[in-house]
Amino acid sequence: MNTPIIDRDLTKQAPHSPRTRVAGFAIADRATDKCRASLTGKQGEYHYDCPLDNMLFSFKGITGGQFQTAVQAAKNYEDVGTWLLANGTQKTLAEIKAWSDEVEAGSMMKNPEKRAYFDRVHFSGPVHELVLGHG
Repeated sequence: MNTPIIDRDLTKQAPHSPRTRVAGFAIADRATDKCRASLTGKQGEYHYDCPLDNMLFSFKGITGGQFQTAVQAAKNYEDVGTWLLANGTQKTLAEIKAWSDEVEAGSMMKNPEKRAYFDRVHFSGPVHELVLGHG
């Protein structure tokens, strides 16, 4: 089944869950949604090429720019999965499953780098200051 990529307005709708998998890869559908939204200026509070996306990019030995080029050429999420399988560092299906299972079981709050990024992006600025009485 080919699932067409519908450009999401991430100011109104969340991207796919990082647990949603395409070609066995966790994070890929979410990164695709954020990438497409960033190209149209509709990413809202979401950030493409962030530490979460880079977990996938690092695993595959690709860059955010390479992934963006693939996403722009893709007609559906499965095209992105096919591209991931064919490009970057080659991985077996068992390696992909093990990595995706680990990503799914992990927590952003357990990783200091991701936690710091999340805190910096989501807990700064006027809203944070008002809510926590820092402003």
